[in-house]
Amino acid sequence: MADSEKPSISLEGRRFGAVDNTGTGEVSDQTIFHYHHKQDLIWATYAGGSIRFGTLTGLMLPDGSLDFRYNHVNMKNEMMTGQCRSTIEILTDGRVRFHERWQWTSGDKSSGTSIIEELRY
Repeated sequence: MADSEKPSISLEGRRFGAVDNTGTGEVSDQTIFHYHHKQDLIWATYAGGSIRFGTLTGLMLPDGSLDFRYNHVNMKNEMMTGQCRSTIEILTDGRVRFHERWQWTSGDKSSGTSIIEELRY
């Protein structure tokens, strides 16, 4: 990635929670994401609500959007996988909000949208 294409925001150490999700999604307001970010690489762990434990791995693209794959084990002990594309919004208080379009690559293969927002400490 060229210097002129580097994203202007770092997600390193930020925590996020869901504020909205399509009905076929498993993320809820009880799910907490812990993000890491190095250059264009992003990764996170998440758990809570109907999710026992999950990870996501992906890239921050030159336009600042996120392209990642996720997998988790839910409370039914099902292993779920999917893909997601997120755009970033910076809120007036400086927190980050993700507008996500996702699709399961397991289970019913449905798709949906989510809004994930940085948590206040």
